[in-house]
Amino acid sequence: MAAGTVLAPLPATAVPDPREPGQRPVAELLTDLQTLYRDAERATETYNATEEKLRKQRAEVDRLDSALARARLTLHDSRGAAGRLARQQYQNSTAISPYVRLLLAHDPQHALDEGHVIGQLARERAETVGRLVGSEKKSDGLARAARKALDTRLTLAARQKKDQDEVRQRLADVEKLLASLTPDQLTALAAFEKSDVDKAQQKLVTSGALGTDDREPSRSGDRALRYAVQQIGKPYEWGAEGPTTYDCSGLTSQAWDHAGTPIPRTSEEQWARLPRVPLDELRPGDLVVYFPEATHVALYLGAGQVVQAPRTGEKVQVSPVASYPILGAVRPDARPARETDGGQAPATDAR
Repeated sequence: MAAGTVLAPLPATAVPDPREPGQRPVAELLTDLQTLYRDAERATETYNATEEKLRKQRAEVDRLDSALARARLTLHDSRGAAGRLARQQYQNSTAISPYVRLLLAHDPQHALDEGHVIGQLARERAETVGRLVGSEKKSDGLARAARKALDTRLTLAARQKKDQDEVRQRLADVEKLLASLTPDQLTALAAFEKSDVDKAQQKLVTSGALGTDDREPSRSGDRALRYAVQQIGKPYEWGAEGPTTYDCSGLTSQAWDHAGTPIPRTSEEQWARLPRVPLDELRPGDLVVYFPEATHVALYLGAGQVVQAPRTGEKVQVSPVASYPILGAVRPDARPARETDGGQAPATDAR
């Protein structure tokens, strides 16, 4: 996909080009193909974001279920202690005592607050009932939270299915266009795209936007980059985080996770939450983010090259940094030094 050209998705109401693919210029076909790839990648990152939320929600449901189970055990113990005190009170009196009435009351806390009852209860009995009331409240609260968390999980699961269907539809559009092209057209498309990338790379390098480009990686950046390089040759697969296949942000997030610095899962979140660095301060291991919506990301290798998982049908590879329109760069292990614009260093827009 040529750098320097900002592509917008085709409107949903766009009228299909009536011409056969063989009647259309290669440049038009390439633009259409790039748009379809970009739409597919945007849908993939949306899916990834939902999957990440769902993963966290599953953990929250499990946490609440465990806490609820513990609370119910505590409530069972509290009720047992209260029952023993009630039996003792009954054995010591022929009448129903205020304490027993408290235990049988629909709202023990309300009864506990009544002054005449508090005056008749021994401290030990009051504490026992207090623990019972507290256990009931905690158990009820956790039960409500667990139900809400489960409802959220089910909602996210439904959204994930919708996102999954969207990705598959976008990829089907790509496959349909590719299937309509002849071998000669496919060869011409590849050559045309490579020419565009070479021109964009040459323009970027000669502009001086990358600075001296002789900086060394940090220790963590070196580990992240070594991991990414070891994945070269493995297939791209949307939604994949390794170890055998990757999508773009799956590769970058796993690389930095193996370096001991966990980062957000999606390219959008990596761009939004990680410290930004100007392109002329890039060092190996930094992340280069592409397109206005931050829908693609790669690891900077140095010398104007990146390691990336490009798109469906391709493999993890080394590519020119200007393979796509650059939005900016971020550094996962940056320390808050030159703070501007809300705590983040401004990035150079090299589209």
